[in-house]
Amino acid sequence: MVLKEGQKAPNFELRDAKGDKVRLSDFLGKKIALYFYPKDDTPGCTMQAKQFTSSKGDLERLNAVVLGVSLDDENSHKKFCSKYGINYGLLCDTKAEVSKKYGVYGPKQFMGKKSMGIIRSTFVIDEQGMIIKAFYRVNPEKSISEVLEALKE
Repeated sequence: MVLKEGQKAPNFELRDAKGDKVRLSDFLGKKIALYFYPKDDTPGCTMQAKQFTSSKGDLERLNAVVLGVSLDDENSHKKFCSKYGINYGLLCDTKAEVSKKYGVYGPKQFMGKKSMGIIRSTFVIDEQGMIIKAFYRVNPEKSISEVLEALKE
């Protein structure tokens, strides 16, 4: 399943690094940069997370919040946030339920090894919960610039 622009973003409830429940619907009235990434503390994921962290001011000026989602648990997210000063919510989708709803969980190949996991993707969601942009198979180096551009449209 692939989500498209103009569709309602699937609502969800996941725990963050602090163990608090977070729902997508908690952010109605704000724009959301919802990104799915493969794993905490890996090179591409760290680069992407740090870019979102350093762009917090720009995102806030655009009335946007960032939510990152991976299959990692609360403890992993806590360590990742602490190590790199990540200043937004990282959510735990340990059973891949939300990742599947967004069509970002599937077969992958890395260094010749096949596995199932999150395919790096980003969704820009408007204040009413509608998808403005859906970016599948995101390049972590270009992610923040694509998000900022979509938020300005």
